[in-house]
Amino acid sequence: MTTSGYFIDWDGNARNTLDPGGGYLCETDPAARYVAIMTKSGALVHEGTLYADLAAIARAGIKAELVPGSHPWGRKQDGF
Repeated sequence: MTTSGYFIDWDGNARNTLDPGGGYLCETDPAARYVAIMTKSGALVHEGTLYADLAAIARAGIKAELVPGSHPWGRKQDGF
């Protein structure tokens, strides 16, 4: 199940759980504040903290740009 919220990707960007991009899907556990980012076949590629809103990210002391799902994961020089 996916709950609407936000997480920080491996490049330090904020992403929406409903549109993580990269062809990935999110599963969330709101009680644990956990996000699992997986491929469509179910392979886990990233884990993160679930934030209810962008203000919660800021309160945690994290400065992150919100990027759309169309924004690529990783960098070209990293092989992505």
